[in-house]
Amino acid sequence: MTVTVERTFAFKAPPEDVWAFISEPAKRAEAISVVESYDIDADDRGDKATWHVSLPIPVISRTAAVETRDVERRDGEYVKFVGRSKVMRVVGEHEVVPTEDGCELVNRFRVEGKLPGVERYFKKNLDGELDNLEAALRADLGLPA
Repeated sequence: MTVTVERTFAFKAPPEDVWAFISEPAKRAEAISVVESYDIDADDRGDKATWHVSLPIPVISRTAAVETRDVERRDGEYVKFVGRSKVMRVVGEHEVVPTEDGCELVNRFRVEGKLPGVERYFKKNLDGELDNLEAALRADLGLPA
């Protein structure tokens, strides 16, 4: 089973400010509650990160390392990343769409569990993780929650 969620956030902020947040792997990782820590690859592109994820399910007794990498990027408007680990695969897409008074951020996530309980956890909690992402972005932009 695969868990998929899509949500769009509207911001009264310049698209380039939203892009500055969402294009940074560190900022994306910090917004996810199950990411206990992360490491950014020191290569000169900065498009790789390892998330150390702690899922509250019985079959995982320690953090799981999820290797993420941006696989597609159109600067200023779109980024797609893929994360792989022994417990799951995650695909995230973020698209910045200019509007008359700011922009929208279209978010798509797909999680495929490789262990029992992973997909069930994300089916219950993935929408809440998008709430966390929106709250982090609003805080970064200085906008009300």
